[in-house]
Amino acid sequence: MTIDLKQEQQASLERPPFPYTPMTRVFVAAMDMVAGRTTSLAKAKMLEVLAGIPYRAWERREESRLPRREAGLREACRGFIRWTQEARHNENLHLEVLDERMRELGLRDPWYLRQPARFGAAAFYAVFANLLARIDMRRAFQFNAEFEDHAEHTYARFAADHPEWDDEAVNGPAVAGYAAETGSELASWGDVVRRIALDERDHMNRSFIACGKPEQVVEYEGMPERPAVACD
Repeated sequence: MTIDLKQEQQASLERPPFPYTPMTRVFVAAMDMVAGRTTSLAKAKMLEVLAGIPYRAWERREESRLPRREAGLREACRGFIRWTQEARHNENLHLEVLDERMRELGLRDPWYLRQPARFGAAAFYAVFANLLARIDMRRAFQFNAEFEDHAEHTYARFAADHPEWDDEAVNGPAVAGYAAETGSELASWGDVVRRIALDERDHMNRSFIACGKPEQVVEYEGMPERPAVACD
């Protein structure tokens, strides 16, 4: 079914962000301090550099525990691992699309996307994500849900700030691959950004389900089927 991306973008803009925990507020403030409060392609790219890291941390944690799981839980846990892999792959697609857009516009990576700053930020976030996953998985899921909620709103506002992108057709291979994998018709760069925002909502929804807060799920017509809860 075809999803009305403009309608979902408007729904994102009208829905206020969730009340973030102090940990998430610190993270958002740090991103603003490094990359600026105004969303740019470079800042969005930095979000995607970090976005896949928690999913990899969860995948490794569950893979290490899988042999000790009761037989009846193993298939559910394998399903959870598949989801972490799919989510990480989706975030990598976002990164490729944004990188393609920056090349198309002749934009260079700012200092925080170049080494060693990029490696340092990713390494720090990986340590944080792995530590949080080992200490409290429910807290890890909730933090990620809030991170993804922030990303959804960021992309929805980003598309609203650039109405001219609705007149710019997409031609690159990264967008073509992204459209094929998401089953979306992306006629313009505005649609690409809206589709990314909706992906972030899907990640947020699954994270809220995993942390035991299904009432926070933001439903929409055509959304993916709700997954099973995490097997922790």
